[in-house]
Amino acid sequence: MEIRLAPGAPDTVEADALVLFCHDGVKPSGMADARLADLYDSGEFTGKSLEIAILHSASGLKAKRLVLAGAGAEAKFTAAEARNLSGSVLRTLKGKGIRSIAVSLGASASDEFISAVVEGAILGDFEPDRHKTDPKKNDKHVDSFTVLGTSQVAVDRGSILGEAQNFSRSLSNEPGNLLTPTKLAEHAREVAAACGLECDVLDEDRMRQLGMGSLLGVSMGSAEPAALIVLKYTPAGGAESKDHLGLVGKGVTFDTGGISIKPSDGMEKMKYDMAGGAAVIGAMQAISKLKPSVQVTALIPTVENMPGSRAQRPGDIVTSMSGKTVEVLNTDAEGRLILIDAITYAKQLGCTHLVDAATLTGAIVVALGSLRIGAFTNDEGFLQKVLAASQTEGEKMWQMPMDEEYKESLKSAFADLGNIGGRAGGSITAAMFIREFVGETPWVHLDIAGTAWLDEAKPYMAKGPTGICVRTFARLASNW
Repeated sequence: MEIRLAPGAPDTVEADALVLFCHDGVKPSGMADARLADLYDSGEFTGKSLEIAILHSASGLKAKRLVLAGAGAEAKFTAAEARNLSGSVLRTLKGKGIRSIAVSLGASASDEFISAVVEGAILGDFEPDRHKTDPKKNDKHVDSFTVLGTSQVAVDRGSILGEAQNFSRSLSNEPGNLLTPTKLAEHAREVAAACGLECDVLDEDRMRQLGMGSLLGVSMGSAEPAALIVLKYTPAGGAESKDHLGLVGKGVTFDTGGISIKPSDGMEKMKYDMAGGAAVIGAMQAISKLKPSVQVTALIPTVENMPGSRAQRPGDIVTSMSGKTVEVLNTDAEGRLILIDAITYAKQLGCTHLVDAATLTGAIVVALGSLRIGAFTNDEGFLQKVLAASQTEGEKMWQMPMDEEYKESLKSAFADLGNIGGRAGGSITAAMFIREFVGETPWVHLDIAGTAWLDEAKPYMAKGPTGICVRTFARLASNW
């Protein structure tokens, strides 16, 4: 789909559909077609959120259709709402075979809203059916999406973020037989080459030399070798501050649970257990093009967790890169085991601030459902920066507690700590486990297990991976 920017009045644009965002109870002004009043008077269209009405051959327009898109109450209409509405409009019109869409936001629309509308259209255009062979699947598609306005900067930013998020979604959607740790590393190298990023992929020999026993223990049962992907962005002319942002993403390309095997029901979705890693790679693609002034390094520890004959056993004790020992009480709590070695290495590379994203626990889904990301921290000031970025981007988060008492459940009689606590507070004890390897470095942990995948399609987004955190990470770096 081609994204365009066009100046001019709505009545001059030629397109299959001209879209107007209409607030609840507020009739669009300057339109001569009497049918608009009929729509409102009859209650067929009121402007409530995500409502859509289509008029054919509207008076005074060159566009073939006039589409009214409900934006809800004007006071509550944020850029996040605009993003969702744009995606909903595109998906609705695409389903009707409409090929060219133009959106009029009005002369007062901010760059933030313009960018969000472009992002929403790109996100709405994504379909998870790449591996379907039905030749008719592409019969309905949008060729062009045009924003009426003058801000090319806003359109470019929206395109960059939308495409990066869709790239993350495409990675998360790949099945485990096609996206192995080695293949994920290849994708990262391709992104680095295309975007001017430095890329280093540590193989198992290098990780073994560095003492990453915790990470390597997870991959023991798989025929697929583990890798640690490192992507580096350095601002042109050097960074403006001494701060060095580290983004760490869990990259388990398929998670059976290992010897502590998962139930078969729903296990096929465990291909998205690398959604945190995908988000970090997508964010680095966006960051390379947005060019923030802070240095950013991304680390993606990637493994396949399988119950092979050489697999890690419950009760095994591994030595992490930090030197601390861990008793592996449950091999399905593997994400934290690979993250801690990546975090230790990130600190060795000079990262001064760390954010990790991981589909880490089912407990966070129980606590927060599929609406909010669970956020944990050892530094309130840094967390507020992350929360501000997420709020601007419409990626909802909720701070979870980190009381010292939760650490008690991680005690082990045989190692420095166990890799799980009890059932109670499982997402919190998982975060407490990771915190033990962070030290004093400002750190935020984002548990995205409930938000990285949609079990059912939304009006604005297809079923499947969401690409959550890409926009937050890009905004965090841009606002530094």
